[in-house]
Amino acid sequence: MASFVEAVHVDRGSVVKEGDRLVSLVAPEMDAQVAESESKAQAVQLQFAEAQAKLLAVQTTYEMLKMASATPGAISMNELTLSEKGVEAAQAVVQAVTNSARAARSAAEALRNLQAYLQVKAPFDGVVTERMGHPGALVGPGTGGATMPLLYLEQSSRLRLVVPVPEVQVAGVARGMTVSFTVPAYPGQPFRGTVARVSQTLDTRTRSMAVELDVPNPAGRLAPGMYADVDWPVRMTRTSLLVPSSSVVVTTERMFVIRVRDGKAEWVNVTRGAPVNGLVEVFGALKVGDEIVERGNDEIREGTSIKSAS
Repeated sequence: MASFVEAVHVDRGSVVKEGDRLVSLVAPEMDAQVAESESKAQAVQLQFAEAQAKLLAVQTTYEMLKMASATPGAISMNELTLSEKGVEAAQAVVQAVTNSARAARSAAEALRNLQAYLQVKAPFDGVVTERMGHPGALVGPGTGGATMPLLYLEQSSRLRLVVPVPEVQVAGVARGMTVSFTVPAYPGQPFRGTVARVSQTLDTRTRSMAVELDVPNPAGRLAPGMYADVDWPVRMTRTSLLVPSSSVVVTTERMFVIRVRDGKAEWVNVTRGAPVNGLVEVFGALKVGDEIVERGNDEIREGTSIKSAS
């Protein structure tokens, strides 16, 4: 139902508790409907009193006729039968009015309950982040502003951090593990979250999987929308091979390292993983113990004789 904003009790940045009043609305049309329904309920209640009084009267008449019928010839049986039928009719009227009274009371109660929604209250503890409603504004369906909210209330005591994990690392994701991260607003200060949900589907454009962390934020220092730098503790399903960053050679055609086998240079295609303290993780046809040229470049051709440093 269309209504008017009577008062806005909060503003942007207001911290509220569950049940606090946020906005007061007024709906003159609803006030009229409530008054009308209550009047109908009272009218039906009067009809109920009248029906009960009539029932009592016809019941009394019937009892008197019944007692008189014990004297032969005092009254006719037809008169007694008509009186009995009158009682049944009065009882039916009472029952019908009772049902009408119950329906009228329910209708009035429903409108009063609906009227309670004119006092907009906070459904949970949170912070008001946006306020769009102003006193005097017409709001509600059919007012042209039905899609415009009065305000935004956000609960930031616990946040979600969404991390796009690369495809090659998703096998190491484990629910329940703790992950630390930092945000630009507090440089150098670590925060922590717990892996709670894994999407189990890859983004075909980035080849990554969305993983959600639950982040407790009781002090409210973190805010929705912040970007985080995540220190991701990936559990690899295979042994990580690390080489100096200078060992990885990148050309327009390939990425490779130079392995020394039997004194000869051999190019081995690799893909690069995460950097670790001046080293870089590589994936390819390598194994632990392979001898790699520390400073590789594409001028060292395959088959070139290389003397290992002692």
